[in-house]
Amino acid sequence: MLVLFALVMLVPIVLTFTNSLMTEGEIEANYGVLGQMLDVTTGGRDQFVNLKLLPDWLSLGQYGEVLLFNSTFLRMFWNSAFMVAPIIAGQTVIAALSAYAFARLSFRGRDRLFLLYLISMLMPFQVTLVPNYIMSDKLGLLNTEGAVILPGIFSAFGVFMLRQFLLPIPGAYTEAAKIDGAGHFVIFTRLMLPLVMPGLASLTVLLFVDYWNMVEQPLIFLRDAVKQPLSLYLAHINQSERGVGFAASVLYMTPMILLYLYAESYFVQGVQQSGVKG
Repeated sequence: MLVLFALVMLVPIVLTFTNSLMTEGEIEANYGVLGQMLDVTTGGRDQFVNLKLLPDWLSLGQYGEVLLFNSTFLRMFWNSAFMVAPIIAGQTVIAALSAYAFARLSFRGRDRLFLLYLISMLMPFQVTLVPNYIMSDKLGLLNTEGAVILPGIFSAFGVFMLRQFLLPIPGAYTEAAKIDGAGHFVIFTRLMLPLVMPGLASLTVLLFVDYWNMVEQPLIFLRDAVKQPLSLYLAHINQSERGVGFAASVLYMTPMILLYLYAESYFVQGVQQSGVKG
């Protein structure tokens, strides 16, 4: 059953890749009926697309069109990279420090403050949209990358996730480090970070997938099309460029697939909580 479900999930990805290697004429012949309205008054009959797994002729023309003759794709690709990279770096640093404070330090109102973190994490984007828009307007960040980057850096998800990785670590580790004269900075950098490295890797992958695919934030906060990320590129492809759409889709999901394959072992270690049992 698991193999069957895996195959079902892989079919759209495989079809996207193989169709990106077809010629524009073959794609039009297979998917030309998409977007056409059926005229039932004239006795029209239902038509279906032809899902072909293998192309008749291999062609890289669609990739050449996207990468060489279409500057929009490359510009939006780098827009995504320049927005996602600081979000991941900033949220990872802030989440690790905050999670250490919530998991290993004792201070007044700690649990209540963490509850507020959870509440903010459970709120959907539509609830926080208006406050974020007003704050971005007050700070003069509208139509700039900062309106997307700053809310992403201070998201509560990373704090919650890394705190769960820190909680099972025995307190004896911290006490032994304190006896040796280590302060909180040394304990955090030399002891805790290596133990939660699988959690950091998992968080990096999840953040990349989440913000690489973001649509609402750039669509609302970035008015100029030249500043929008790659996640909005496919919406600008018309019906006459279906081949370009397939090629762009493959290039769009390639960084996520490669990152996941690289970090797959870290996910396994993350599930095992680094071999540490409370």
